[in-house]
Amino acid sequence: MYAYDEIDQTLVDERVAEFRDQVQRRLSGELTEDEFKPLRLMNGVYLQLHAYMFRVAIPYGTLSSAQLRKLAHVARKYDRGYGHFTTRQNIQFNWIALKDLPDALADLAEVGIHAMQTSGNCTRNVTADQWGGVAPDEVEDPRVWAEILRQHTALHPEFSFLPRKFKFAITASDHDRAAIKVHDIGLRLIRNEQGETGFEVLVGGGLGRSPFIGKSIKPFVRGRDILSYVEAILRVYNQYGRRDNIYKARIKILVHELGIEKFAAEVEQAWQEVAEGPLTLDDEMIEDIRSRFVYPAYEKLPAMPDELRAAAGDARFEAWRRNSVAPHREPGYAIVTLSLKPVGGPPGDATADQIDAIADLADKYSFGEIRVGHEQNLALPHVARRDLPALWAALDALGVATPNVNLVSDIIACPGLDYCSLANARSIPIAQELTRRFANHETANLIGRLHVNISGCINACGHHHVGHIGILGVEKNDQEFYQITIGGRADEDARVGDLIGPAVPYAEVADVVEDIVEAYLALREKPEELFVDTVKRIGVEPFKERVYATR
Repeated sequence: MYAYDEIDQTLVDERVAEFRDQVQRRLSGELTEDEFKPLRLMNGVYLQLHAYMFRVAIPYGTLSSAQLRKLAHVARKYDRGYGHFTTRQNIQFNWIALKDLPDALADLAEVGIHAMQTSGNCTRNVTADQWGGVAPDEVEDPRVWAEILRQHTALHPEFSFLPRKFKFAITASDHDRAAIKVHDIGLRLIRNEQGETGFEVLVGGGLGRSPFIGKSIKPFVRGRDILSYVEAILRVYNQYGRRDNIYKARIKILVHELGIEKFAAEVEQAWQEVAEGPLTLDDEMIEDIRSRFVYPAYEKLPAMPDELRAAAGDARFEAWRRNSVAPHREPGYAIVTLSLKPVGGPPGDATADQIDAIADLADKYSFGEIRVGHEQNLALPHVARRDLPALWAALDALGVATPNVNLVSDIIACPGLDYCSLANARSIPIAQELTRRFANHETANLIGRLHVNISGCINACGHHHVGHIGILGVEKNDQEFYQITIGGRADEDARVGDLIGPAVPYAEVADVVEDIVEAYLALREKPEELFVDTVKRIGVEPFKERVYATR
């Protein structure tokens, strides 16, 4: 965990006082809704279909058990008893009253949580691999660099009024678990031939109305230069990004229209003005941030303890272990993913009681630490392998041990038309129906790794473009229809999926997905060939023929 200091706490507390005054002026009528809008957006508050929606930042997806309990407290006291974890390592509360927002923020501030820059045309919450610091395949902990970026961009006056919102993501492994290629700036932590740590920098990725995969703008930027280099990118974007058309304002459009070579040249020129200046990080500063990440005092434990051998005969436990338990950098420990995708449940939702109980389990089994991933699941990052059977039993009782991580029912979905004022169609009922269709674990296992992503509108909060199967809700003649894409992916080989044909009505979406899956099972060369690899090998047509032959 990162240890916050007095500067962090003072900033958060002052922000609460400032927002309390703004809310009071809105409630008294001193501010109109139009005047209040930019103020509330800078504090993560949206006005949705039914109520204000409150979005809280979880920097690089890391939470302490105390912070998690405070989120449960907000869900229980000010909302309707649950929260929704999002694709950008935030949590949203959908039913909070405006009058309660300052108190909710004040309660969160007690544990160092805030909602700054979770909305508005500014640099947003800096996200990172949710397994940062514990993944055995990483160069080093990417959260150290995410924290450096968080501190630099928080309330940065130059980057608080950008042409549009701006998102960073960082990974430190060859396998990208942070979806860096669909962010405005994606950073891949690497080590060069001289053993020096630095970053491959990608720019111009993003989804929404015009999806683009990020392009590599510089193969290696030294760690000490990363602030000055991203500062140069943001300055070019701030100068040339369009403000006359909201649909063409993202940096992805600027990079596309200028071309990556010309954009890179502009950035290089801007960088020369700031390189080797005050933004250059020295070793002392980097080490200061690194020292604030406190890691558990791991024991020396066997990789295959007796408790694990004894539990191996339990088929349900083994199904969960194979699916939800990942290797840890420390022998004898494991990373455990908690599925927030129960059969028939809204993806990413957790009740206050579940959140409290997970915090208790984090204290008991994971040194009090929890991670939030962009797939809308949680993780306990430091679990002794001897504790896996006991932890599984507790998670199962809580309803967060569905053995479907990375399988077809581990669905990413936005809130859709059930909550969102921008949505054209529902997402949650589609996801719920699909989890019921694929509830049989043996069938899901036979299908293998397959990601279904659902968005209720073109803004793509459900990342449908990069779902192995992507589902996009659209409106036609006041009715809900859904476009289906296949072959998208959000990892190191990220690509945008291909449309298979005309949109289908709401009632047919689950049948279409079943048809696609059945076609895949018939067309794959061998069980080990993943769905996306089959699509890459044979293209869209065989799936299109299967789906539309009888429609």
